[in-house]
Amino acid sequence: MQWHTHTVFNQPTPLHNSNLFLSDCPLLDAVNREGGGWDVDVLASIGQQLGTAESLELGRLANANPPELLRYDPSGQRLDDVRFHPAWHLLMQGLCANRVHNLPWQEDVRKGAFVARAARFMLHAQVEAGTLCPVTMTMAATPLLMRHLPAVFADWRKPLMSDRYDAHLLPGGQKRGLLIGMGMTEKQGGSDVLSNTTQATPFEQRGPGEAYRLVGHKWFFSVPQSDAHLVLARTEGGISCFFVPRFLPDGQRNAIRMERLKDKLGNRSNASAEVEFQDAAGWLIGEEGEGVRRILEMGGMTRFDCALGSHGLMRRAFSIALYHTHQRQAFGKNLIDQPLMRQTLGRMALILEGQTAFLFRLARAWEGGNDERERAWRRLFTPAAKFTLCKDGIPFVAEAMEALGGIGYCEESELPRLYREMPVNSIWEGSGNIMCLDVLRALATQSGMIEMLKVEFDEVKGQSRHFDRAWRQLQRRLTNPREEYGRTITRQLALLASGAQLLRHLSPPLAEAWCRIRLDPRGDTLLPERQLGNLLLRASGGVC
Repeated sequence: MQWHTHTVFNQPTPLHNSNLFLSDCPLLDAVNREGGGWDVDVLASIGQQLGTAESLELGRLANANPPELLRYDPSGQRLDDVRFHPAWHLLMQGLCANRVHNLPWQEDVRKGAFVARAARFMLHAQVEAGTLCPVTMTMAATPLLMRHLPAVFADWRKPLMSDRYDAHLLPGGQKRGLLIGMGMTEKQGGSDVLSNTTQATPFEQRGPGEAYRLVGHKWFFSVPQSDAHLVLARTEGGISCFFVPRFLPDGQRNAIRMERLKDKLGNRSNASAEVEFQDAAGWLIGEEGEGVRRILEMGGMTRFDCALGSHGLMRRAFSIALYHTHQRQAFGKNLIDQPLMRQTLGRMALILEGQTAFLFRLARAWEGGNDERERAWRRLFTPAAKFTLCKDGIPFVAEAMEALGGIGYCEESELPRLYREMPVNSIWEGSGNIMCLDVLRALATQSGMIEMLKVEFDEVKGQSRHFDRAWRQLQRRLTNPREEYGRTITRQLALLASGAQLLRHLSPPLAEAWCRIRLDPRGDTLLPERQLGNLLLRASGGVC
């Protein structure tokens, strides 16, 4: 007897084989507007490749098969190595080939490289987030190393600038491409790196570029398979920054012992380790006592990448929800045509519009070099962007999951992995409160911050009463920016910066809708149908 229980219908197909760049009009507009238009053809090619079913499957495989710690070889020799699934290596090859780890540092780079690189980073985030960890640390560490790399490692300069991914276990000077990690936090301190206990004593003499002996531990040692790490340790002069290679100049392994890999909620594809330094060798970067300052030189860039990564995850979650609702029927209509779902998706699209405009204005500020206004912009708005976007990402992905219902909650969907990925960007490189304290510190110690804000926000004064009211309220708070209000101040700064960009560059009806919904919680939260249609078309690449 043959049993035929039911026919499967009204089940949408997964979102495969789309162009992640050309389907995102706000992103295309922002790249062109902020100086990265010369990279549009490359970005379209990257977006097409990353949107394929094959690329998305690599992301799934890399997370379904997390890295393994190999402490010993069969003969009992210490390895302290990490084994990855082949999908990880293929993803890393793509990232390095697209120069997401070093595009702005190339000698022949064009103006707008930070903008182009931000778009490339954001596109990769939609496919797999764990591989972005080594990329962002290498990106941030490279300019510091190019200025301070000890002479004995001069042959590292060329592979740092290459577009090759090289996973071979070799000294850095013998490789075609290099990756750099970081080791800062310890068990007793976390973000309070001044409480670090790892000790560094010179082998011979003190000073920049000299070799020191490190004894201690790191509670989170990011990407332990990297070719070198920048490590904080205590010296007579205070907390200092050291270049700690995996292999010593004579080809011997450095004395970095991996104790275990972290079993993390998300970011499963990426290895994070606990390590001990048993007389490991490290070379001093800068002067003794300058360690925190050196690490903070990198911290701004890695924090910016946290915001970019969260936005990329949000964009992917939204794309999945939008694609699903175009196909799924309920109560006699496609979900996309149901008024309540349409309002929900419209609000999500509006949130992404504001974030995209804000992030790419911030990318241009990173491009700005020593320009005083641009320097103030990135100093203040980088931690504000990290706090706001990374916090908003968690409920945003949950909302996208609800659009799919039960199948969005199951592991066959991409959404559970995206949801688990979201919190790491809010925690890594300083959790939310640390970002808010950094914003308050910038307001208190950096000259010209309030003047910069006045110039920035007064330029759009009079275009939206919701924006004007929010700016007046923030100005009153800034007369006495107490720590207790740090989160409120930080969020308002990020939202006003987003609104200012939209008032400058988006159509007035959509910009006003964003200001009404995001800046005035007392106002009407409904979007008129014409604005809804435009938002959803832009979000799907229909009216770029």
